[in-house]
Amino acid sequence: MNLSILIPTFNDDCTALVHDLLAQARQIDGLSYEILIGDDGSTDEKVIGHLQALSELPHTRFLRREENQGRAAIRNFLVRQAQFDRLLFIDSDMAVCRKSFLRRYLDADGKVVYGGYIVGGDSRLLRHNLRYQYERHCEAAHHVNQRLLHPDRDFHTSNFLVDRQVMLDHPLDERFRHYGYEDVLWGKVLTQMGIDIQHIDNPLSFNTFEDNAAFVAKTEEALHTLYIFRKELTGYSHLLDLTEKLHPTLIGACLRLWHRLFGPWERRRLCGPHPSVRLLQLYKLGFFMRLY
Repeated sequence: MNLSILIPTFNDDCTALVHDLLAQARQIDGLSYEILIGDDGSTDEKVIGHLQALSELPHTRFLRREENQGRAAIRNFLVRQAQFDRLLFIDSDMAVCRKSFLRRYLDADGKVVYGGYIVGGDSRLLRHNLRYQYERHCEAAHHVNQRLLHPDRDFHTSNFLVDRQVMLDHPLDERFRHYGYEDVLWGKVLTQMGIDIQHIDNPLSFNTFEDNAAFVAKTEEALHTLYIFRKELTGYSHLLDLTEKLHPTLIGACLRLWHRLFGPWERRRLCGPHPSVRLLQLYKLGFFMRLY
């Protein structure tokens, strides 16, 4: 058995994640493994120092790129650096929550296997955090039973196992320099190539939630990405499909007018201490409609 664990990161200290993965890997007899941490041009010197220190751990390498190339490019770079045939991609802000996490992937069949994620964090401390509210709102839709209904449309690069040759033959699209949707398009490409995405119940925990202003900005960045690649992503985004239907109608015109008049107020509310997921959904629709 062999496994390359690939962790792309940007200004995120994944020290605890690496130690948890090493602890599990040591317990698996006959496993040859490595952990590669790919830094995509981080700017936080303290974080960089912590990541560099991880190279002193056994089976662990820190690979730094001086310039940020984007989420797709750093993942493709890690694939080329990996030495083993099976690759496990894990986002640096995820956390191990099951003692059998690595073992379940090693026992899984399929060229591409997605394990999903669960939402962690303390609800009492995070009740005013918009990202936390949003993830909890969507959590049921990411259960394995729901993912199996549309295997290629509910896939994320935060936690998946893949054959190295699949990634070499079908790399992530490096036109995606900004946040969002590179994994959605890759799921579509795999389906077109006849490669099935297997879904299993093997989650990581999502415990890190940026502040409201940062999350709103990230959401807007993702919407710009969706607009740029709207032709390729048709049928793979509910928001895109809805906008295509409403855009030429009177309802669409009213939504654009609403966003022009009230969008700034909605944004201030979302960035403040009392946001709501419903308001976020309205803001996203109006923001995306105005991009048209």
